[in-house]
Amino acid sequence: MFVAAFPDAIRKLDPRTLWRNPVMFIVEIGAVWASVLAIKDPSWFAWMIVFWLWLTVIFANMAEAVAEGRGKAQADTLRKAKTDTVARLLNGWQPGGTGIEEAVPAPQLQQGDYVVVEAGQIIPGDGDVVEGIASVDESAITGESAPVIRESGGDRSAVTGGTQVLSDRIVVKITQKPGQSFIDRMIALVEGANRQKTPNEIALNILLAALTIIFVFAVATLQPLAIFAKANNPGVPDTAALDGNGVTGIVMVSLLVCLIPTTIGALLSAIGIAGMDRLVQRNVLAMSGRAVEAAGDVNTLLLDKTGTITLGNRQASDFIPVESISGDELADAAQMSSLADETPEGRSIVVFAKREFGLRERTPGELSHAKWVEFSAQTRMSGVDLGSGHRLRKGAATAVADWVRAEGGIVPPQLGQIVDGVSASGGTPLVVGQVLGGKASVLGVIHLKDVVKAGMRERFDEMRRMGIRTVMITGDNPLTAKAIADEAGVDDFLAEATPEDKLALIKKEQAGGKLVAMTGDGTNDAPALAQADVGVAMNTGTSAAKEAGNMVDLDSDPTKLIEIVEIGKQLLITRGALTTFSIANDIAKYFAIIPAMFVALFPGLDLLNIMRLHSPQSAILSAVIFNAIIIVALIPLSLRGVKYRPASASKLLSRNLSVYGLGGIIAPFVGIKLVDLIIQFLPGMS
Repeated sequence: MFVAAFPDAIRKLDPRTLWRNPVMFIVEIGAVWASVLAIKDPSWFAWMIVFWLWLTVIFANMAEAVAEGRGKAQADTLRKAKTDTVARLLNGWQPGGTGIEEAVPAPQLQQGDYVVVEAGQIIPGDGDVVEGIASVDESAITGESAPVIRESGGDRSAVTGGTQVLSDRIVVKITQKPGQSFIDRMIALVEGANRQKTPNEIALNILLAALTIIFVFAVATLQPLAIFAKANNPGVPDTAALDGNGVTGIVMVSLLVCLIPTTIGALLSAIGIAGMDRLVQRNVLAMSGRAVEAAGDVNTLLLDKTGTITLGNRQASDFIPVESISGDELADAAQMSSLADETPEGRSIVVFAKREFGLRERTPGELSHAKWVEFSAQTRMSGVDLGSGHRLRKGAATAVADWVRAEGGIVPPQLGQIVDGVSASGGTPLVVGQVLGGKASVLGVIHLKDVVKAGMRERFDEMRRMGIRTVMITGDNPLTAKAIADEAGVDDFLAEATPEDKLALIKKEQAGGKLVAMTGDGTNDAPALAQADVGVAMNTGTSAAKEAGNMVDLDSDPTKLIEIVEIGKQLLITRGALTTFSIANDIAKYFAIIPAMFVALFPGLDLLNIMRLHSPQSAILSAVIFNAIIIVALIPLSLRGVKYRPASASKLLSRNLSVYGLGGIIAPFVGIKLVDLIIQFLPGMS
């Protein structure tokens, strides 16, 4: 990676590029000035200093080039997906119509155009499916080989240009602008070409620039100080640090480079790029570095219950018969009424009856005489008519109870207690009723339970230790919502939530000075995603949701929001740790260079020369060499990131100060001394 990045590091020496990094721009100016002085008054010492000053700038550029290079492999893969497809444009298409088909190059498609794509063809641009349903291969984008279903309407209508339709036929409405497709944006982002500095990064750059300016003035005052001191001490011999007129220019540049925060100045951009790269490795596309940074500062997480906290498919967990009805009788009726129910809940009822009551598995084909009644929103029931007046129904408690009464039956008083008990425990009650021999009756209740994903409580405990409040959002009633929230371990919940409720909750949290993160996939989630500080849209969702959010999860895994927060915190911690290390580094460099420069003038400074370096020349050169090498040594850490452990802010600060603060002080003492032992035998180091 270093070898591959070296040409880019050389190209980044261009002042028009480097001026964006004030610290390293000053170092480059210093290297140029030192080169001029070395040409004017050449010496082995001067040219060694010049060589390592230029290496310092190159190593700083190398950090950024390596970070950008990590995204090029993924960018190359994305470019392969970005083929020059010929689109089948439908002119004058209307829903239910055909339109006049015209073949046009995909780059010429405009927003609002309609195209038709059939099995084996490449989708020519980003858009929404407005007609049809198809199996789509998105492996070029997500890396996942399993095909996905995209269909018109609902929250799984968005398709990405460059993916392939495997079956059927769909009509797609193009939502992208020319040259601004999803793949185009991904390529630019993973390569770092469109990376904008975040507010915290800009603030830190301003701080580093201010420190650099202060040190420029501080170092500039050393020349008149040295001249004045020599004038009052004419017997002091010239050294590598002092000449007849004061401090040599080479030494002044060396001192400036060693005292300004070059380490963090060199690594700051790489840390930001690496943070976005870690998200890309997890198939999350951040639309800006600001979003990654905001994720690290999030105070409140809004999480959908279904698919995030729970598995998303309710499972049958119990059959509760009413009085005078046996469990076997209820199980048989529940299984029979669910045979044609292809929903996950219906299949779970069939499996539960077979597993717990030993009923053999039956299929709708065995009951050729039966008439199956599908579920509808109006009746809120489904079931089967078996003939000879035997009918079974399964559905919502009130719907089945009303059906039993309408058939002349009586609803037992205990049914309400059973239903309320199931709801209070966080489950969903389905009531089973039948008509047999002209008599209608209630058989019992099926307890459907939302299954909380394994390990969710532990993850929420981690969030709590990080100081993050978790809020579960669900459309369930408050009783069910509370039961699930208690089981999962979230801090709060919002029941019977509407899009307006989500938006109001986000605004309320933000009004209290908190940063909010949430996930969503539907058009009705778009306002909340746009309002949230970190809005993670699912790739399977609508284009409106993806445009509203500032991150897109290519895997469409809602639980990944928790990982995104951890990556954001790791970014902030890495930046803080290396800033602490860099500033602490400067303390040791004072002890290396200042005594070496002025010990001849002020013998008392020898007390500060605790490293006992070989000579003033070797002390200065050792500090410059260490200053360059430490940048290279820290590049892997800046790319990998400091390991994050959930803890409070005070504990994280204490750990940073003890590990990186103290380490930043000790490491230069050891490093500079080792370099001094190696270079003391070079010419001119006596």
